[in-house]
Amino acid sequence: MSVTVTEPEGGFNFYVTEDPHAVHPAVGHSEADDHHHETGTMLGFWIYLMSDCLIFGILFAVYAVLGQNFAAGPAPADLFEIEKILLATAFLLISSITYGFAVINMQQKNQSMMMVWLIATGVFGLGFLTMSVLEFHHLWHIGAGPGASAFLSSFWFLVGTHGLHVTAGAIWLVVLLVQVQTKGLTPENERRILCLSLFWHFLDLIWIGVFSFVYLVGVLL
Repeated sequence: MSVTVTEPEGGFNFYVTEDPHAVHPAVGHSEADDHHHETGTMLGFWIYLMSDCLIFGILFAVYAVLGQNFAAGPAPADLFEIEKILLATAFLLISSITYGFAVINMQQKNQSMMMVWLIATGVFGLGFLTMSVLEFHHLWHIGAGPGASAFLSSFWFLVGTHGLHVTAGAIWLVVLLVQVQTKGLTPENERRILCLSLFWHFLDLIWIGVFSFVYLVGVLL
């Protein structure tokens, strides 16, 4: 079977009609794409926090096993200055409150006040880090380093890991302040601020566990 197509005189004429004002989905980022990217970012960060929970869970477990092995050395009641630890704890908890105010102002698109609260968060975070460094310096000076006993090894690793996380959070906060100052409250910066908020509050929760399980139990029991 064959089909014959006869070309009319003058040839074929082709016409393409298109709305010049039509917006193609492939051009730019649609709201659905932005929502998908935001969801992926937050999901990935939650997975990271869960992995951090495992790390701290292992460190708490190690301290629970080794925390009573003093090797004829000093016990927690001989080393911990609970007044200074309470001050450091207050610094970190207040920094969590100030970060909450920063997020509220971010949601209200009040960039200037958000920056003020973020800077306040950084100041209190640095206060906590300063108290931690002074504590470690004191312990090292009196010979209570991580090699003195199993108790001190587990203590240094647990508290030191938390301190390193707070240091990373403080650096991240400074980077965010610079990005917001230069680019404003873009959707990307808002996502980063929310991620750091999760990270900062997570470190607060970990510290409450450290303060209760390591310092209070060590001094009172």
